[in-house]
Amino acid sequence: MTKSTKFMLVLTVLLTVVIALFGRVWMLSEHQNDRAIQKSRMEPVIFVPGSSATVRRFDDLFATINSEDRDKGTHSVLKVQVNYDGSLTYSGHVDSSNRRPFIVVGFERNQDNYPTIQADSEALSKVMTDLQTRYHFRSFSAVGHSNGGLIWTDYLENYYSSTNFHIRTLMTLGTPFNFSETSTTRQTTMLSDMIDGASSLPSDLVVYSVAGSEDYTDDGTVPVQSVLSGKYIFQKNVAKYTQTTVSGDNAGHSKLPENPEVINLIRELVLQNPNDGSKLTPKKAKSISDGFSR
Repeated sequence: MTKSTKFMLVLTVLLTVVIALFGRVWMLSEHQNDRAIQKSRMEPVIFVPGSSATVRRFDDLFATINSEDRDKGTHSVLKVQVNYDGSLTYSGHVDSSNRRPFIVVGFERNQDNYPTIQADSEALSKVMTDLQTRYHFRSFSAVGHSNGGLIWTDYLENYYSSTNFHIRTLMTLGTPFNFSETSTTRQTTMLSDMIDGASSLPSDLVVYSVAGSEDYTDDGTVPVQSVLSGKYIFQKNVAKYTQTTVSGDNAGHSKLPENPEVINLIRELVLQNPNDGSKLTPKKAKSISDGFSR
C-alpha cells in the first residue's frame, strides 16, 4: 500500500468519524428540541399587523387586556420585526411561566399589494420556525388585522405544516379578502388564488372573521363585502367559520384592534379557546352566537 493510499484511507476514516460525531450531536439536539416541544404547555397568541403598521400596532389592545384581566395574570409581550434584508429584530420578552404570551410579527416591507403579502407570508414561515426553536411551542392561535389576516391565510395555505404546528384559532380583523372590491362577483387574483388553495387549510381550524362598519358598507377603508368574501375561502374547508360585524364610533378600520367589542371577542374566543363553547356561560355563549352571521 503506497503512502498516498494510506493517507487517503486515514483521511476517509477521520472524516467518517467527524461526520458521525456531528450527526450524533445533531440528532441529540433535535431529540431534545422535540421533547421540549412535546412537554411545552405554552400556547402563544401571535398577532400580525396590516400594511404600513409597525410591531407597536397592538400595544393599546395588550395594555387593555393586561389591565382588565390582571387578576388572571398578565400576558408577556414579544415583538419580532422582519427587516428588509430578512434578518429578525427581537424586542420584549416571553415569560417562561406565562402560558399565553402575546407575540407580534411585523414586517419592515409592508406595502399594500399582493406580491408583498405573499413575500411576508413566506417570511412569517421562517419566523415561526425561529420562534419554535427559541420557545419550544407547538400549539398557537393567531390574530391578523387588515392585511395581516391575508398574510396568515397565505401562510396557512402554503407554508403551514401540521407536523410541526397546531393552530387552534384564527381571528381576522377588517381583512380585505377581495381588496377594495365591493362586489362578490368580481374576484381579485388574490381571492381566486386563496379559494383555489383553500383545501390546504387545516381542517380542524376555527376561524372568526370580524368586519368593522361605520355605515354598514365599509369601515372607512375596507368594504364590508370584501371582508365577508372570506367565507368563499374558509367555509367547508375548516372546522368552523364565523363572521360578525361591529359598528359604531370605534368601528373604523384603524380602530378595530382597540374596539371594546373586538377586545371582548379576542378575550372570549381566542384567549379562552372556547371552540366547543364549554368555557362560556350559556347566556354569554348565546349573546355571542346571536351577534354572528353565518
